[in-house]
Amino acid sequence: MTLKRLGFFTRVLDEAEPAERYHFAAAQIVHAERCGFDSAWVAQHHFDGSEGGLPAPLVFLSYVAAQTSRIRLGTGIVTLPLESPIRVAEDASVLDLMSGGRLEFGVGPGGTFTAFRAFDLDAADRGVLTERNLAFLREAWSGQPLPGGDRLYPANASLSARVWQASFGTEGARRAGLAGDGLLLSRTQPRPVDAQGLSLDGIQVPMIDAYLAALPEGTEPRILASRTVFVAEDAAVARRLALSGLGRARDRIIRLGRTPPAASAEAMIAAQDVHAGTPEAVIASLRADTTLTRATDLAVQVHSVDPPHEAILRSIELVAEVVAPALGWAGGSTEGRHAA
Repeated sequence: MTLKRLGFFTRVLDEAEPAERYHFAAAQIVHAERCGFDSAWVAQHHFDGSEGGLPAPLVFLSYVAAQTSRIRLGTGIVTLPLESPIRVAEDASVLDLMSGGRLEFGVGPGGTFTAFRAFDLDAADRGVLTERNLAFLREAWSGQPLPGGDRLYPANASLSARVWQASFGTEGARRAGLAGDGLLLSRTQPRPVDAQGLSLDGIQVPMIDAYLAALPEGTEPRILASRTVFVAEDAAVARRLALSGLGRARDRIIRLGRTPPAASAEAMIAAQDVHAGTPEAVIASLRADTTLTRATDLAVQVHSVDPPHEAILRSIELVAEVVAPALGWAGGSTEGRHAA
């Protein structure tokens, strides 16, 4: 497999008030399109603005769709057990039609268990709710009768072929494969208790194996690996900004009562699976990640570095101009080079 597509991923965590965060994130996606990126992805998080700043991804992507023309727009993810499936089906269908068929629909059960209480749901039911709601979406998009006999308007059967499932384990990857869906792999994830030194690709390559083994014959694999990537021309600047952001992330881990990584730069970078530095350093770091030799898509995000907006724009340029081509990506454009 070779890297077919390049994505930009944001958790909408710029150091700014909410309205400015959303405008920054939209500007970054517009810039990514100018630089030739194939897709843009946003995460959904409820309540905690320091974990993720966007509770309404389909609303936000509608705004972005009006400012872009080509880049594909993905949810990474919609926390499906917390949603009304009929409203998600309607909103996703309208957004897809208004954007010219550019929606990529990523779903998952969610990992912030405390959010379930506010929705009067039990986090222990998240797996069952996800499967039930996803089945409902597929039926609704296909135009099948809903309970009571009504049918979705507008129906949009093509969306079922653009579903992606996020997973932290081989069983979830297998389910995504059986369904013929895409597989979303996280930028980082917890290590097993008995294998704390395991590399990220050591966890995710077996997931890819399980996904491919389950995929129906003749179905094109779609495997998106998200990675924390921050690129700058100056190694010292990249390190300073990386340590500032990773330090904030470490402080948050402590506030949540979890065991933080050691305070050294190397420990924080390793614990959060960060690829930061000059283009040459980041290329070398990503080449060592064997997950990327199996993925069809790479989505770069700056979280947990979370540098200033201007630094994010420049990192987007350097990824498109230097880093991704070195990894085999054949896309790209010089339209957005050094543009604000």
